[in-house]
Amino acid sequence: MSSAGTPTQHNSTLAISPFVTGRSSTRTNASHSQRQQAPGQHRQFEGNDQHGGQDWNTEGMARSPVFQGIANSPLVQKTNPNITTNSLATPHHRNAGNNGSSLLASISKSGLFGSTMPSTLRKVSLQREYRNPTVNIDKESSGVEQPATTTTLMTTTTSATNGSGEFDIGELSSIERLRLWRHDALMQHLYSTAEFVANKIYSLTGDPNDAFWLAQVYYGRGSYVRAIELLTKDMLESVSIMCRYLLALCLIKLQRYDEALDIVGESNPFSEDADQDAKKQNDGGIKLESSLCFLRGKIYAAQNSFTKAKECFKEALLVDVKNFEAFEELTAKNLLTPREEWDLLEALELDFSVLDDNENLIKDLYTLRLSKYLNGEKGSHARKELIREHNLESNVDVMRFDVETFHTQCKFSQCLDLCEVILERDEYNSSILPIYISCLCELGEKNKLFLLSHKLAENVPKSPITWFSVATYYMVVDKIGEARKYFSKSSILDSSFAPAWLGFAHTYAIEGEHEQAISAYSTAARFFPGIHLPNLFLGMQYMALNTLSLAEEYFTLSYDICPQDPLLLNEMGVMYFKRNDLQKAKKFLKRALEAVEELDPTSKTSVSIQMNLAHAYRRLGENERAIKCFKSVLKVSNKSSDTYCSLGFLYLKTKQLQKAIDHFHTALALRPSNSAAQELLLHALELNVSMTLDADHPLMVNAQIQESSSNLFQNSKKRAPVAFDMVGLPKKMKIPGQIPQPSNDGEAMEVE
Repeated sequence: MSSAGTPTQHNSTLAISPFVTGRSSTRTNASHSQRQQAPGQHRQFEGNDQHGGQDWNTEGMARSPVFQGIANSPLVQKTNPNITTNSLATPHHRNAGNNGSSLLASISKSGLFGSTMPSTLRKVSLQREYRNPTVNIDKESSGVEQPATTTTLMTTTTSATNGSGEFDIGELSSIERLRLWRHDALMQHLYSTAEFVANKIYSLTGDPNDAFWLAQVYYGRGSYVRAIELLTKDMLESVSIMCRYLLALCLIKLQRYDEALDIVGESNPFSEDADQDAKKQNDGGIKLESSLCFLRGKIYAAQNSFTKAKECFKEALLVDVKNFEAFEELTAKNLLTPREEWDLLEALELDFSVLDDNENLIKDLYTLRLSKYLNGEKGSHARKELIREHNLESNVDVMRFDVETFHTQCKFSQCLDLCEVILERDEYNSSILPIYISCLCELGEKNKLFLLSHKLAENVPKSPITWFSVATYYMVVDKIGEARKYFSKSSILDSSFAPAWLGFAHTYAIEGEHEQAISAYSTAARFFPGIHLPNLFLGMQYMALNTLSLAEEYFTLSYDICPQDPLLLNEMGVMYFKRNDLQKAKKFLKRALEAVEELDPTSKTSVSIQMNLAHAYRRLGENERAIKCFKSVLKVSNKSSDTYCSLGFLYLKTKQLQKAIDHFHTALALRPSNSAAQELLLHALELNVSMTLDADHPLMVNAQIQESSSNLFQNSKKRAPVAFDMVGLPKKMKIPGQIPQPSNDGEAMEVE
């Protein structure tokens, strides 16, 4: 690989463009004639610079008309040819090779890599569209000024303006024209065209740069084996770090992970004895060292070495904060706990400074991706800043923050509505669809799940989300066997898709197959160490088996990851309740109740916590608090026979027999087969007959009132034969105190 076209591992990835080689047509022809003298032989890297004897003269490159036309390439931008580095190892890592034993480290020490150019893949020259209002195309010959194109990116260029004047594409040599053709075809994803041209270029020149670009074409069209053969035939991977990186990518695509790990090394050879000042050096692109660390993490993740994968992804992000894919692997694939996610963001605090004006923007966007169980106020502040400073209220990442917040707070109706707003604009958004499907499941929206599943199966049949949706539909309609089959298919398509693994395990739990459920949850816990749910569900399974000691261990593991989850706190409270440790049960249930203050009060989680806390109060003898909790449940939930029965029992304990009897009747009206309510009602009725009540008891007071009313009625009936003169009555009452009184005889007779 030519030294002028090869990047360092510290600077961003450099596209090895034919426009930065500084090679004249004479040199190309000489190389071609030299190759023709030795047909059938492998090309060797000879000469002082070990690059085919080619003399990379930066001064000649600057004078080359090819270099003057660099801005016109769709892949490259005009650069300063005098920028050079001594080797692959940048000042940041020049001393790293002393301790490294890998091939990467030896490459760093050997200095096989020469000058570097700023990243080109990330920048496309748009000067014709935006720099000048018009583009003059050969004014002398045509005299017509053409308007600039502002809506399309031209990839076939006839002229361009550089610092010294105009340049005509006619000045390019035949090989250079072919290279421009190859680059345009590659950028437009015309892979057959790109392969057709790139193959001819490599045959004509034998240049390792052209071999690299041919391998890029093979990779783009999925011909990974051909790319590997091309890169290894002339040992290009031992000369160029870019070829090594591309070779590892091809091996990963073919799932040859051990070979890929041999290519990139088991650790970063440039990480030791690093010069910290070099970390501040930045050309705006993603450092290749960071990409190699990310690739190493992908290999470890594919080998199920998740601890090593996590460390590699973190290293990739610390080397270059712009490597968002490493950040996404850590957060979206659940490799970090909520606390570790926020600690990582704090560790990146200084690294965001390399982004200059975009520092706050990117930092806030990263903040939105972190766990919603911690630091909710920081996430809300970042969201407000993005809306206020950058007007991103309609951006999908900002809206996704609201979606995840609603989902965490069990506000499924609001979450569903917001998901539908996003999916109207981006129907197959892979970050929103799993949450949307979850909300449909929670709300029992069978019709929407059915239609969504059909649409996904028709349009994206190879996506794991498709079969996750299908499986969820079958689970909602109680076809558990079918649901298990499609959950399994989803997890096979993407082994890092956590919802599919959890859904697969749920199907066994629903059927009471505890052993199989425990096995599935254990696999999920190993694959996704950053989430607490697998350990939580394991604890629930062991609690169902009445193995409370193991349940406590798994609940503790889950608690160490996420101590704020109300569902976990509720289950721990139930577990201690079953162990008759009522004070601990009360403690965890009260914490769970505090955690659901912002949750939807009608959610299953909130209702369950209220019910369990009421039972804990009942067992502790705090009957009034228990009654209050049961009443709160009845206000926000559907009328439950068990709830009325429990409330009636508390009224029975507090000697409020009439209320108890009423609530037992209501419980039986809702569910006549409620045997507990039947027995308690019978007992309450027996107590109502035989129980000696105090004079102040409500039943006694009612009896006294009824007796007084009865006596008045009987007295009135006794006096009925006496003809009262209603008109003359006021005359009889003129004398104070002269009110008709019932006779003593009459009272005695009534008693008899």
